[in-house]
Amino acid sequence: MPALDARHLDGISETALLTLHQRATEAARPDRIIDDPMAVALRDNVDYDYRRFGRTHQATALRALVFDAATRHYLHTHPRATVVALAEGLQTSFWRLDNGALSWISVDLAPIVRLREQLLPPSDRLRCCARSALDYSWMDEVDDSRGVLITAEGLFQYLQRGAVFDLIAACANRFRCGQLVFDSIPWLLSAYSRRRGFKLSEDYTAPPMSFSFTANQYDELAAIPGIRTVRELRYPPGRGRLLRWVTPLSYRLPQLDRLRAPVTLVEFG
Repeated sequence: MPALDARHLDGISETALLTLHQRATEAARPDRIIDDPMAVALRDNVDYDYRRFGRTHQATALRALVFDAATRHYLHTHPRATVVALAEGLQTSFWRLDNGALSWISVDLAPIVRLREQLLPPSDRLRCCARSALDYSWMDEVDDSRGVLITAEGLFQYLQRGAVFDLIAACANRFRCGQLVFDSIPWLLSAYSRRRGFKLSEDYTAPPMSFSFTANQYDELAAIPGIRTVRELRYPPGRGRLLRWVTPLSYRLPQLDRLRAPVTLVEFG
């Protein structure tokens, strides 16, 4: 099958290609930190000049590993749960995590959904929902009778603060026994992206990231009705001597909680 043209994607939708490229490049390395052959195959079946994204790094793969670990932990006690991946883009998490019993709903805008449906293999436990994460009607598609885990990987930083908190509150009200996992960035990174933009190469500048949120602000989430606990999930050390030393240290120093880009687990109930 010829590669499908993805050059029509732009703005936030184009970041789906960026994160796919980062993860696939890492998965193709002999010393890879993530096993993701589906990402490699998917990237190679999309017609796009990935060189415009500039240099690759392991941060996206490390983030995926944190989300994977949180999902596996939830599925250990709720093996038939529904996983809802908000703004999933071209992630391939289903194939890394499928336990043969879960149900998976991929929520994203129509152009991304069309690419997913054309490029990724079907499953009777995987379906797409072509709408914005901020269109709460996706909640009507979710069977939470056996548990529900909602993921927002690489999404919230592109939204406004009010929209993020409203979405979390709506999830807490609707899914009383579920969980939500999301990542965010510190204020300094958000401010820099809004003022100057992250220029990854001569040809590509990442979209501005409006929403910042760090672990020292968890009390704000805990105050939302229906939220039981909020806690930070730790990144694995990654590859390289420096990361293996710096990453664990960053969690041992409380004063760094406002400087980390956390992955946050919210438990409803």
